[in-house]
Amino acid sequence: MELKAIDYTSPTAQKDFVESLHNTGFGVLKNHPIKQQLVESIYRNWLTFFNSEAKQGFHYNLDTQDGFFPAEVSETAKGHTKRDIKEYFHYYPWGQCPAELKNELAQYYQEANQLAVELLGWVESYTPSEIATNYSQPLSSMINDSEQTLLRVLHYPPLKGDEELGAIRAGAHEDINLLTILPSANEPGLQVKTKEDKWVDVPCDFGTLIVNIGDMLQEASAGYFPSTSHRVINPEGADKTKPRVSLPLFLHPRSDVVLSERYTAGSYLQERLRELGVI
Repeated sequence: MELKAIDYTSPTAQKDFVESLHNTGFGVLKNHPIKQQLVESIYRNWLTFFNSEAKQGFHYNLDTQDGFFPAEVSETAKGHTKRDIKEYFHYYPWGQCPAELKNELAQYYQEANQLAVELLGWVESYTPSEIATNYSQPLSSMINDSEQTLLRVLHYPPLKGDEELGAIRAGAHEDINLLTILPSANEPGLQVKTKEDKWVDVPCDFGTLIVNIGDMLQEASAGYFPSTSHRVINPEGADKTKPRVSLPLFLHPRSDVVLSERYTAGSYLQERLRELGVI
């Protein structure tokens, strides 16, 4: 399997994109509307923040999960025993954020959200009717007035060589939400697991956008859209000394949305946060 970038402006983009999501759990878009200049500026400014002591003043709130999560409380992927080698900041429009970084992040949050909503509309349009009957409401309405959509600024620090044996930047995991959209990071490392159980590199040319299915959409579509395992591996050689920054937006439904007979979005999220060890 090779993940090919789909041209966002092509007349068959919607169909091709949803087919890719159904077959692999991932879709890669090029010529998308998110501006590279904005993303690069965020990477630069947040790298400065993560390298400063200022981050200690934005320690995360346990109840609301907004703010700075240091490496020592980083997630342990489900089924893994080693913590990921990363630190991160959770941004919500209603949550804490350094004042000098807020305008840029708010702009990106709004633009990425707009695109995520559009892509969810594509998924809805190309869901086969027999699968769509599983949806408790149209996908696009599941996110109306949601305050749960999360922008995470991720920092994978340079590797020093004293890392715990077996620990990697992000252990193999699936996302919890409906859709995740991610502009290519400043360094490679993202891999996705194929149906044949092989790990393949996700294209990381700057300017591509990576979109993947989360567990909530898998649950709502009765498995038609698979939530695929992915990971961030440690770089080799000289690249070990380079930090990696990435900017995933996790598109979340409102907590009261019924995903299936087993779960609402709220009950599902709580269960997964407990499994991850962050609550």
